[in-house]
Amino acid sequence: MNSPDLSQNGHASVDSAAPATTDKTPRTSRGRKTLRAILDAAVEEFGARGYHEAAISRIAQRAGVAIGSFYTYFDSKEAIFRALVADMSAQVRDTVGPVILAAPDRLSGERAGIAAFIGFVRENKALYRIIDESAFVAEDAYRKHYLDIAQGYAASLTEAHGRGEISDADMEVRAWAIMGMNVFLGLRFGVWDESQTPDAVAAVAADLISDGLRPR
Repeated sequence: MNSPDLSQNGHASVDSAAPATTDKTPRTSRGRKTLRAILDAAVEEFGARGYHEAAISRIAQRAGVAIGSFYTYFDSKEAIFRALVADMSAQVRDTVGPVILAAPDRLSGERAGIAAFIGFVRENKALYRIIDESAFVAEDAYRKHYLDIAQGYAASLTEAHGRGEISDADMEVRAWAIMGMNVFLGLRFGVWDESQTPDAVAAVAADLISDGLRPR
């Protein structure tokens, strides 16, 4: 769900979250601003009500646009939901990826990335409901979210190994293991409870990544 695609260093634009229909992609700054407002409103609506109870009319109302403006960008509720899954996935990558890459080494990056992710979740708690619900509403988008992140993560781990920063192993397995850790740390300490700081949680998790459970 929530690990960065570190094979892509560029900032994801809202255009990447638009439906596949190319004639609905905004070509002006005003259009991109409107699309962003609609996507942000959709986060609130789907996050509060879930997919089946959400309504296009309320999304438009939350965004401060007319219903007709909504259909300028999206054909249906499913279309915007799919776009939202892609958009939130990109936001996670744009938030966490640069933090990991900016660290002096990969193990330090993992710790910083976990803290950044938990911080992101605390500000975007609807992420879990939207991504989890996509497994039933748009399973292909759900799978793509995880598969793309895993592929990028494994590639970045391989690069870190090439720099001598981590040991050799099956990087795909490692990528999925770290992703799973992040998902549940975000749920427990990002959505359910904020009593511990992200840095404190990240320190414990990063120690597990770097040293494992072996007695020392």
